[in-house]
Amino acid sequence: MSFRHLQSLFNPRSIAVIGATVRHRRMGNVLMRNLLAGTFAGPIMPVNPKYESVAGVLTYPNVAALPQTPDLAIICTPPKVIPELIEQLGRRGTRAVIVMANQLATTIGADGRPISVAILEATRRHGIRLLGGSTLGILVPGLGLNATFSQIQVQPGKLAFVSQRDAVGTMVLDWALRKKVGLSYFVSLGDGLDIGFGEVLDFLGSDSDTRAILLYIESIHERRSFMAAARAAARNKPVVAIKAGRSPNNRLLGVSDPLFLDVPNLVSSDDVHDAVLRRAGILRVDHLDEMFGAVETVLRSRPLRGNRLVAVSNGGGAGVMVEDSLYLSGYMMPPLKEQTVTRLRRILSPDWDGQNPVEIKVDSAPSRYEEVLKVLQEEQDGDAVLLMHTPNALSKSMDVAHSVIKTVREIGGNVMTCWVGDESVAEERRLFVDAGIATFDTPEHAASAFLHMFNHRIASEVLTQVPPSEPVEFRPDVARARGVIRAALDAGCTSLSEADSKAILEAYGIPVVQTHLAATPEEAGRIAERIGLPVALTVMSRDIRRKWDVGGIALNLETAEAVEAAAHGMLARVGSTHPDATIGGFTVQRMVLRGHARQLLIGVTTDALFGPLILFGEGGRALEIYRGLGVGLPPLNLPLAHDLIDRTKAAALLDARPHLPAADRDAIALTLTKVSQIVVDLPEIAELDINPLFADEKGVQAIDAHIRLSAEPRQEYRLAIQPYPKALEEKAALRDGREILLRPIRPEDEPAHYDFLSRLTRQDFTYRFFHYIPKFPRREMARLTQIDYDREMAFIASAIDADGKPETLGVARAVADPDNDTAEFALVIRSDIKRQRLATLLMNKLMNYARQRGIRRFVGDVMSENEPMLKLLQFLEFRFVPSGESGIVRAELDLQPAARAAPATQAAAE
Repeated sequence: MSFRHLQSLFNPRSIAVIGATVRHRRMGNVLMRNLLAGTFAGPIMPVNPKYESVAGVLTYPNVAALPQTPDLAIICTPPKVIPELIEQLGRRGTRAVIVMANQLATTIGADGRPISVAILEATRRHGIRLLGGSTLGILVPGLGLNATFSQIQVQPGKLAFVSQRDAVGTMVLDWALRKKVGLSYFVSLGDGLDIGFGEVLDFLGSDSDTRAILLYIESIHERRSFMAAARAAARNKPVVAIKAGRSPNNRLLGVSDPLFLDVPNLVSSDDVHDAVLRRAGILRVDHLDEMFGAVETVLRSRPLRGNRLVAVSNGGGAGVMVEDSLYLSGYMMPPLKEQTVTRLRRILSPDWDGQNPVEIKVDSAPSRYEEVLKVLQEEQDGDAVLLMHTPNALSKSMDVAHSVIKTVREIGGNVMTCWVGDESVAEERRLFVDAGIATFDTPEHAASAFLHMFNHRIASEVLTQVPPSEPVEFRPDVARARGVIRAALDAGCTSLSEADSKAILEAYGIPVVQTHLAATPEEAGRIAERIGLPVALTVMSRDIRRKWDVGGIALNLETAEAVEAAAHGMLARVGSTHPDATIGGFTVQRMVLRGHARQLLIGVTTDALFGPLILFGEGGRALEIYRGLGVGLPPLNLPLAHDLIDRTKAAALLDARPHLPAADRDAIALTLTKVSQIVVDLPEIAELDINPLFADEKGVQAIDAHIRLSAEPRQEYRLAIQPYPKALEEKAALRDGREILLRPIRPEDEPAHYDFLSRLTRQDFTYRFFHYIPKFPRREMARLTQIDYDREMAFIASAIDADGKPETLGVARAVADPDNDTAEFALVIRSDIKRQRLATLLMNKLMNYARQRGIRRFVGDVMSENEPMLKLLQFLEFRFVPSGESGIVRAELDLQPAARAAPATQAAAE
């Protein structure tokens, strides 16, 4: 994702307001007055041929008459003249435009097309970035820039807010003013014709003035840019979102209606968005108060190790309220260790019950809080401690607050506070805020904040998981599975039989119950005797979706005669209820007797926007009653599969109970990763249904399975998240014969990357990053090592050092723009590994990869004094053009010429 020209939007040097007016309560007037009321330092130039001045500022009759080219133009005119205005601005060289008008998609121009189409054509022709239409505008308090039609002035701060709705944006600005919450940026996307969540997240994710990003989302229109940018931003800083449209009536995203599952709409738009936001590393909340509280908590706290909370209060009520809030969210407060209880009884009372929440006396002195907190931090019974105090006449609330602050400064740890009350404890809460300690006004808010901390930790862990494109836990027979699919498609069949569906599962190592096909009731009886009774019998018909409802399934048939009778009965019932249905015979299976088995479902369906989805939950006919399926985005590895299991109602069924051993969760998780690998390897599969999947202490077994294929051409980037591209790994050798591995970078390369950068000379470091950084920031290292392969690639040269540990020798990187047209490249080689042709090896691999991706050209800025790099690029046939910046040369390469010689294999320039 490129945020080209977004600086002109968010940090303009000059602004033109086209359609500025003297008429009060008109957008062009309100915008002018808001801009002039701020402290924006650049020129503000109104454009309107009707007036000599607007708001006391000289007005220009048209764009051509402007004394200088504006960085940013705000258009407040009727829709039909906007395309021509953008043409004029493009010829002047303006790089960013805000369009305030609405109904652009429904306003028809003179050529019979929507005005929105003509506007986009004009912006793309001139390389202009456009915000809107139907936007409230932008607000950058740090610049004194209020380019909105809202009268609310917000103080500068470290939080950025991005909204799709101008009404919600107005609510947020009003809320921030009342709560004295400062913002670094406020952005109203409006229609998102050009600039959407992806572009803004990219900009804010790398903005040093923004510590956290808040989103109000109604719908996501472009999956690839959103996922890539959201994951990149969330690796650097907290991203918190409200996703509106939870009601089933608000289906802002459509999940395809599964063909084989018994109940349509088993997952909703909200379920899908929940999975998407989680996998993107975004913390989801329900309302505005919760959003700002959650981000403040995450910013003020240390990362949690787990989900254990120990609460302390001067009275039992507050502790019980916290315990109840956590329980309703599916969490239990942990018991205290025996050693902890013994130490606390010496402080509290020999008769203290030893329970968590910890109750201390109402009249406890401040020192009592200090002693209890020190014990809890030393024993580490919890991942966080919540200290609650209810003011009373027997203790001084302010003294307790000072004691807590002093103790936290001494011993550290994750400590939250809750001074219950309103104005009576407002000063104490202010002290906690000033001390950087998260504080809350009610026990319920404190419990919710702890869950936000824990969920943010889980989201961060999920974000770092990069499943490989090829499995490591099992070896599937991909050729066999592809053969089944090819044969079906060649025969014009998109619905696989149960036997063929199970053949694919078997190819991926999923245990199945063998299915036998019978053409007639008599043959079904003979098969039943041969495979062993009792058996299950099912009628075969692609025209009947819910076979249970027509009596098309019979279980526990114990004789051949019973099988024949059941089959004849099925034919009669189907003939009566579905006379036009084609009967293909029957399937016969030996009954699986697993007394401890839980019936689960694993499914795959395809979403119109986010592509393949993996479903998991309780199976069998109970699915119709309880639903509650979890949704996951492939690819999955074992940690992600366990996370999917834990998020479902079915998770509770897997635990041990009296006379019922726990189901093998590891086997279930491995099966989920195998289904995920099927999705990755076999793009023709549109839907898959394993129901039921039996799971007990001995493992899993697929009882029934169906697969539907898509005959449409393969979509290369159909997955919302690209797996680690293991197929791109390639062995090579340096000039001195040392073996190396050229491969895509992974998150686990971060420690080796620190060592790699530490071995660069100051000069080489400056050549790569354009300035020297004594200590590389953690967020920047995460950005370099945790990439989204959908839009970025970094190849590293890895080798084994003298101690047998992997080390990084060099990196070549390319980041493509949203249209996959141009990619910015960078290269750095360890300073002690020179003249080994490593630079050429890495650049050739990067160039070949970019060509395969269809990227048209490479561009990159090189310091003019970096002669080795310039010499290498010249050898690789790059051309050099002025960059417009002193001391910087721009290198460009056409990657897709009509005819091009084979890439260089070595460079004497090194």
